[in-house]
Amino acid sequence: MTDLTLSRRFPVPPERLFEWVTRPERILKWWGPEGMTVPESDIDFTRTGPWSSVMANAEGQRFKVSGHVTHVDPPRSVGFTWAWHDESDRRGDESHVTLTVTAAPEGAQLTIDHRDLAADTAEHEAGWTSTLNKLTALLDT
Repeated sequence: MTDLTLSRRFPVPPERLFEWVTRPERILKWWGPEGMTVPESDIDFTRTGPWSSVMANAEGQRFKVSGHVTHVDPPRSVGFTWAWHDESDRRGDESHVTLTVTAAPEGAQLTIDHRDLAADTAEHEAGWTSTLNKLTALLDT
């Protein structure tokens, strides 16, 4: 098992950043790597419970991921389990993600801590980095 930690600063107050990483209407604007859309989702990180999303690329490939929101501590952190589904909709190995928001000079910092990854972290690192690029584009305007 391997772990991945990424951080990025944003020019917004911590409370506003926390809204962007927990509220469904905000998450869907940046969820998934660049070039991906989210045609199906049940994402609400404002409360504990199940969640899921389907991401699609320009070629029409669909990628389903689901989990359970394990904790919500506004405006500091939200944690959830994460597992990709295969073509038969069977869940794969489960890992855990914690999104932590802290105050930073001139704004807030978001730290993504993705733990217990069964595979090499390179693919997850690329995906989360690309996803953060989308959030940056929205919040740097």
